[in-house]
Amino acid sequence: MRKHKIVVVGCGNISKAWIEYAKGRDDAVIVALVDIHPAYAEAAKVKYGLDCPVFTDLRESIRATGATLVFDLTILEAHPTVVIAAMEEGCDVFGEKPMAPSMAEAEAMIEAADKLGKTYSVMQNRRYLKEMFAFRELVQSGTVGQIGFITSDFFLGLHNGAYRETMDHPLLMDMSIHTFDQSRFITGKEPIFVECHTFNPAGSWFAGAAAAIITFEYEEGSCYSYRGCYCAEGASTSWQSSWRVVGSQGTAIWDGRHAPYAEVVIPTNEIVFENKHRRIDIEMTYSGKDQHGGCLDEMFDALNAERKSATDCTDNVKSLAMLHGVMRSLREGRKVKI
Repeated sequence: MRKHKIVVVGCGNISKAWIEYAKGRDDAVIVALVDIHPAYAEAAKVKYGLDCPVFTDLRESIRATGATLVFDLTILEAHPTVVIAAMEEGCDVFGEKPMAPSMAEAEAMIEAADKLGKTYSVMQNRRYLKEMFAFRELVQSGTVGQIGFITSDFFLGLHNGAYRETMDHPLLMDMSIHTFDQSRFITGKEPIFVECHTFNPAGSWFAGAAAAIITFEYEEGSCYSYRGCYCAEGASTSWQSSWRVVGSQGTAIWDGRHAPYAEVVIPTNEIVFENKHRRIDIEMTYSGKDQHGGCLDEMFDALNAERKSATDCTDNVKSLAMLHGVMRSLREGRKVKI
């Protein structure tokens, strides 16, 4: 059995889900922790009961341990440097979202992966829920007909903000790419235009814009409407958002918590003021792990099979393009092409 020797870089931003998952695999072992602040790495080593050396230099750690895989848990601004350095040292990379601070840097990372024959997969844990897979099946099976209008609502009051509370666009830069990626996963569609408006609602404890209203347009004319707020107290949505997909023959609904369902038109030869509808419940067949575990299973399965994962950088860059399209719309104050 192939043994994956893992270097974890970015211990100040370390995620328990990543570490506990790696510790639970028979074909993986964490061989080093890396952080420019060694105290962070030492603290993580103690917290998670790891028996491995600590380094401040990624390249040195890979050469010293013979690592084959890097977990990039660094801050966004460090992703391009870390990912490319790891691949140049012969490692594949699993990393946190978003991929990169700019599209140019993301393209450079993709080019490096292709040139060096390495894989780079990005964590999109919110795809991996049985309800999400069932909702996707409802939408893409044609049950509600041709997709015409997609909406998602994300309303939460986040109080563990820390650095988020000082960001210019905390909702967009910290969280929205999850929902954008979900929209692609659910519909199988890629938007071509976007227009965005952000603001900071009354009572907000964030310094930057904690709320956004965004409209994405698809090639055939349908739209996806995103509404979100990080300082919404009361009646919270789930972290998965609340979804509605309106089709030509009905509507699919998922509140982000419970089983999704659809209501479709009951055909009639009569002229009626309002159609009657029947409810359709769908069996939830996804049996994989939830969230991080499901995405990491897919990453490792793909690596072992020498194929691209579902969240490979060549796919995930399309979710990133939605985010950077939003930011460009804000800068230019108009609708822009993605």
